[in-house]
Amino acid sequence: MAASTDVFAIAPLTDIRDWVTGRGLVVVLIILGSVLLARFVQWVGAKITDQIDSRASGGDAIVRSEAAKHRHSLTQVLTWVAVVLIYSIAVFLVLQTLGVPVTGLVAPATVLGVGLGFGAQRIVGDILAGFFIITERQYGFGDVVAIAVVGAGEPATGTVEDVTLRITRLRSANGEVVTVPNGQIVKVVNLSRDWARAVVDVPVPTSSDVNRVNEILREVGDEAFRDPALRKLLLDPPSVMGVESLDLDQVSVRVVARTLPGKQFEVGRDLRARIVLAFRRQGMTLPPQSDDDAAPTEVLR
Repeated sequence: MAASTDVFAIAPLTDIRDWVTGRGLVVVLIILGSVLLARFVQWVGAKITDQIDSRASGGDAIVRSEAAKHRHSLTQVLTWVAVVLIYSIAVFLVLQTLGVPVTGLVAPATVLGVGLGFGAQRIVGDILAGFFIITERQYGFGDVVAIAVVGAGEPATGTVEDVTLRITRLRSANGEVVTVPNGQIVKVVNLSRDWARAVVDVPVPTSSDVNRVNEILREVGDEAFRDPALRKLLLDPPSVMGVESLDLDQVSVRVVARTLPGKQFEVGRDLRARIVLAFRRQGMTLPPQSDDDAAPTEVLR
């Protein structure tokens, strides 16, 4: 009787050992292999993007080409899709190894898919919008963009750090990370596509000699174009467009400069500082600017 009890006690242990050394080991190997493969794909993606960045930019003043931006974004998306695919296949193989009838799950999966289709319409919309953003090259990694989002009062502005099929991640000028679902984007203003333009409106009193003001601004533009530090950011010498607006007590003279993509802000700040110093040397003063006049830049292509 005691021997019979020992046999029944040993039998479950034998079954557990057989399962661990059989199916259990296969399941562990599948999970471990999928994790390692996903890590390898992410490592390869990071290496490719680093190589693209190193070839596209040799310094802060040299802005990556549009093709490099697209390749960078495309690599990020393909890496994300590959990782999702690896884990999906791993789940399927684990269920199959455990003896779960995968074919029997087709009908419930269909019902669940229909339910998710109604409940996750926003996610599907995000993925479709992300697909068209990538294929149409609306923007890419490193672009400076202003994105208008549904329900948001002000657009999200910053440098694109990550683009996937579902979200776009920006880094604002204050260092904040802004995540925008692609399906919620209604308008994108790309501030760093091909080339940009720095626009500086200089207010001067109506009693000033406008011709003399134009001469001073041309001298400032020529001096800026000869400066080696600023020359590599400019595509051509800054131009004086003349009187842009006329008020009762002041006129606004516009200076424009074509710059490398995304460098219009830096060029605009430099030109303002040079203009202020040039006017002071000539004994002239500038009236205070309003917030609207202080808007430095716009992008024209």
